Order: sequence, then C-alpha cells, then structure tokens
Amino acid sequence: MPSTSIRKTEYHPTRRILSVWFVASGKCYEFEGVPPETFAAFRAAFAKGRFFNDHIRNHFRYRRISGEDDI
Repeated sequence: MPSTSIRKTEYHPTRRILSVWFVASGKCYEFEGVPPETFAAFRAAFAKGRFFNDHIRNHFRYRRISGEDDI
C-alpha cells in the first residue's frame, strides 16, 4: 500500500477493527466498527490519506495503541 502518510494497515473482519500506522508519527490507532466495505474501498483508493481523512477519521471511535515514542 504505497502512501506518504499511512505506513501500514491491518483489518480484523470479525471484530471490525481497522489498525492504521502513520508514517510521520509512527503511531498506530485502532478504529472500531469499520465495515468490510469501507476497508475494501480504503484498500482500493488511489489516495489512501485522502480516503482516510474523508471516510474514516472522525467517523469511527478510535484509540491509540502504540507509537515509536512508546519504545
């Protein structure tokens, strides 16, 4: 997944949790209740950062789970 802002993503379909690692901060956040269709569209999006900002950020509950500064 080439993106200048998002380093990595993981999705757990039965729990509907999307984990997103960010390039600049190294932080990872888990977004709850993300439908499989939203994750599929996110993976297929040409501009991952734009899709994230438009369709995931501020649309789902989230929590920070780790980051480079946690090490």
